Formats: sequence, C-alpha cells, structure tokens
Amino acid sequence: MDDEIRNRRTSYQRAELDVALVARDPFEEFRSWLDAALNAATIPEPNAMTLATVGADGRPAARIVLLRQWDARGFVFFTNYESRKGADLAAHPAAALVFWWGELERQIRVEGNVERVLDVESDAYFASRPRGHRLAAWASSQSAVVPNRESLERAVSEAEARFPDDVPRPPFWGGYRVVPGRFEFWQGRLNRVHDRIAYERSPEGWMLTRLAP
Repeated sequence: MDDEIRNRRTSYQRAELDVALVARDPFEEFRSWLDAALNAATIPEPNAMTLATVGADGRPAARIVLLRQWDARGFVFFTNYESRKGADLAAHPAAALVFWWGELERQIRVEGNVERVLDVESDAYFASRPRGHRLAAWASSQSAVVPNRESLERAVSEAEARFPDDVPRPPFWGGYRVVPGRFEFWQGRLNRVHDRIAYERSPEGWMLTRLAP
C-alpha cells in the first residue's frame, strides 16, 4: 500500500451539526448549504454532484453531473436519454446523489425516484446553453464507442452545417428530476466522530434522526 495514501489524514473541525438546529424542511437546509458552497471562492463547481444509477443487469454506475435546477419537487440534471445513465434510469427509475464540498467539510446525500421533466422545461434549459454546447448535444451519441477524436469533431462540424442559425433541442436529450425520499447531511468532525442528520419522507412529513458516524 502506498504510504502517502495510507497515512494521509485530514482533521475536520470547521463546524458542527445538531438535530435541534437544522431546518425541519430538508430543502430549506439544502438551500443554506448550497448558498455556503456558492459563496466559497475555493469551490470551482459547487453544483457538481455524483449521480449513482443501477442498470438492467443490476450493476451500479456513478458519474459527476451538474445540478441545473432544483425546487421542492426535486433536483434536475440534463443529459442524453440514450446514454448509459439514460438506459439505467429507463430500467430502474431511481438514483442517488452526492454533493461533496471538501473545503466546507460537508457532504449531502439524496436518494429518490427519478422522472423526466416536462418537454417545456427541457426546451427552456436547452435554449439557455451556449451554441457550442447545443451543437455538441446533436453531435455526440453519448456513451457509444467512437473510433477516434476526429470522428467527434467531424460530427460537430456536420451539426454546425445542419443548424446555421437556431439549434433546437434534440428529441433524445432532456432533463431528469430526482424526487427525494431521503436526505442525509454530513458535517465532518474531529477524530472522525462526524455529525450525520437524516431526513426520511413519511405520510406525516419529514422525519429527522441522528446517525452514528
């Protein structure tokens, strides 16, 4: 084992987390934590999140995507419906998200069912993207095997010729919403005795519990 990895230690002691002090609504608590991440100059992409899915074969997969919209309905990201993540979500429409903000010694986990957003929502977001990003959506058969970089660049050039003016949203591209059934807020603490507060959705509302680290 590499000694540099085995002996690497970080002492977490920036803040603490208590059930009595957090918001009763996990979305309200999420807003507070996201605002802190957005205002932290050292976090380059505070809206980056790990998305974990399960394929038809039962095997899990995880990747980083960007949170683009969120409200009390859930957390939205956009992608190619025909990508591996799209195929996974077609087979098992549930997912887990992880936000990790190391500079704040904080992590948020979200678990829930997944649904496609309305076409009008996907259209509106796609129209807000830079032109090059919109062309790339047409050019890339996301997750498919390609022979080389040149084939991708050629596909982008072909998309640019096809759409000299407006670039419409491809029918195979759009948004997914993760509808939370569970949240966990994690605050790093000294000696690995971390604070973990979980929210579980129930018919009576959100139930809060403290978890052992």
